[in-house]
Amino acid sequence: MYELIEKKSRFIGYAAKAESESEAKAFISEVAAKHPKAGHVTFSYVLKNTAKTNDDGEPKGTAGLPIYNVITRRNLQNVVVVVVRYFGGTKLGKGGLIRAYGKTAGLAIDGELE
Repeated sequence: MYELIEKKSRFIGYAAKAESESEAKAFISEVAAKHPKAGHVTFSYVLKNTAKTNDDGEPKGTAGLPIYNVITRRNLQNVVVVVVRYFGGTKLGKGGLIRAYGKTAGLAIDGELE
């Protein structure tokens, strides 16, 4: 678990290996269960033949896609990254969200996988 605070919003990142879509979905569910009061549970996974992103209510392309971009820039496969956000009361804007989700994803990957 890796945490970033940005304008009072709390971003918590998790990363794991996943060999199948069912493993990736199970990891996402596990993380979501740990954070039932979170505003957003966003994710991306990249498997051998499948990739999926989810913004979970954040503006389109501001959460799942930045996570996906971190995974692919590092040429990783069979990886799932989940970033949980607790809203801190200040809107970050699209650019702020993209930076925060991407940075948190990178921290989680660095700490969990590399």
